[in-house]
Amino acid sequence: MIEKPIITAAEAAAKIKEGDTIMIGGFMASGSPYTVIDAIKETAPKGLTLICTDTATHNFKTNVVNGIGILVANKQFKKIFASHIGLNQETQRQMNSGETEVELVPQGSLAEKIRAGGAGLGGILTPTGVGTEVQEGKQVITVDNKAYLLELPLTADVAFVKAKKGDKAGNLVYAGTARNFNPMMATAAKLVVAEVEELVEIGEIDPNDVHTASIFVDFIVKAEKLDM
Repeated sequence: MIEKPIITAAEAAAKIKEGDTIMIGGFMASGSPYTVIDAIKETAPKGLTLICTDTATHNFKTNVVNGIGILVANKQFKKIFASHIGLNQETQRQMNSGETEVELVPQGSLAEKIRAGGAGLGGILTPTGVGTEVQEGKQVITVDNKAYLLELPLTADVAFVKAKKGDKAGNLVYAGTARNFNPMMATAAKLVVAEVEELVEIGEIDPNDVHTASIFVDFIVKAEKLDM
């Protein structure tokens, strides 16, 4: 296996162009690439579309902001796809004011839309959302007398994922629930940057333990920030 370039967080953030679509792994900031998120804030590309499971936390009373919420507060997104924004009051404010378009997608549907993008599929059929606001503007397809929504695939220009351990070829291992959306996002972007806490030599990870294979990873960033 070929070693992947190990770059700085600033170099990783520089891979984003104005107007790009990006994916960032994590659930309530667990499994989010904290080091790269800080760098993206510093480079401050604007007009981005974000695909994520949620926008982490921003509490106006306590001023606690973490994970992707840091980038939302920095007003770097024109559109966000997420399964919920319930703990981020700034995302809610931007959505209600019309500053940012927010498309809420049922979490299972969001996962499958990303998976479909990574697998090169034309979309998925799901009964979730039939007869609700989720159905608006979507094609309804009947199979065996049951209605399904056609959910289109999601892909990105750049995906940023976070692994507990990785080798220099880009084979990745995630820690418990910090795995969340990271593996599927690693398959669904033109360019994938993996932030890794523990970087080891090629061959040190048992192939049976690999969650994301090296073929999906383009660049590696050594994690410098383990909490937010």
